[in-house]
Amino acid sequence: MKFVLGTVIAFAAAFAVSAASAASPAFDCAKASHEIETLICQNDELAAKDHRLADVFAKSLKAAEAFADSKAAISELKAVQRGWIGGRNDCWKEDDKVACTAQSYDMRISELQARFMLVKAEKPAFYRCDDKSEIVATFMASDLPTVRLERGDTTMIAWTTQSGSGSRYEGDFGLVFWIKGNEAQVEWPQGTSFACRITG
Repeated sequence: MKFVLGTVIAFAAAFAVSAASAASPAFDCAKASHEIETLICQNDELAAKDHRLADVFAKSLKAAEAFADSKAAISELKAVQRGWIGGRNDCWKEDDKVACTAQSYDMRISELQARFMLVKAEKPAFYRCDDKSEIVATFMASDLPTVRLERGDTTMIAWTTQSGSGSRYEGDFGLVFWIKGNEAQVEWPQGTSFACRITG
């Protein structure tokens, strides 16, 4: 009886440790200072996403070290991450705070995976546009399907969205990349709209 009781107690203790560990994000919950941070500490799914982001962010930093101007690239990456945390914490305003926070994590993870080429990619597609510019579109196997768009010296990331026809991707600052067959309608940030046609 003592053996059985001891086994039960040991199992319960192990389960409690496991549960506590599962609910622990990458940051220190003892230092949580925001409603959303507390929510993450209390939600296993969000805590797991926080750990995944921490891993992807570390890989992104490693990739940035290989850039020609690595110091500037790393500084920008860290600054954007701080801004993202502020945006994530704005989920306190939403009715479904968990869903908002989960989506914020998924989008940030996918953006980093695509921007720093951390996941498998399809062969790039080349588009010539009616504003005389060219776009190189690379479709990434990120957690959320994304397309990496290179236009001149600018790289933008867009996430797949629901569409009645074709494949539509949307990104920050009003970016839209809507593919229909060999053509794409593009809304580039700052109100620039144009059509593109695939060349290879």
